[in-house]
Amino acid sequence: MRQDYTSVQNIYIICGKTDMRKGIDGLAALIQDSFELDPYSDSIFLFAGWKKDRYKCLYFDGDGFAMLYKRLDSGKLQWPRDEQEVKNLTQQELRWLLEGLSIQQPKAIQPSPQGTF
Repeated sequence: MRQDYTSVQNIYIICGKTDMRKGIDGLAALIQDSFELDPYSDSIFLFAGWKKDRYKCLYFDGDGFAMLYKRLDSGKLQWPRDEQEVKNLTQQELRWLLEGLSIQQPKAIQPSPQGTF
């Protein structure tokens, strides 16, 4: 099982509310059927339910699916509310989200394109 997820190709957040009673098969079917993404790709998929103090993470590590379920003792996540939307996050946006911050930080310095003088 993979221990370091920093080199994963894609990090997807499933916005809105997901039924947290779903297990691996239900979440994989949701990824494939509703969002037309490949659950077997080198990607992490994040889900949250009604309460913003818990989330699930689904990842295929080559020989099976791994699912992480986390419930925060204090605080809440600032989960995007756009139903039926999926977003591709950067590692930085993932850190912000899991630290309780919004994935959109307007005061953060954004990378600039090369060659602009």
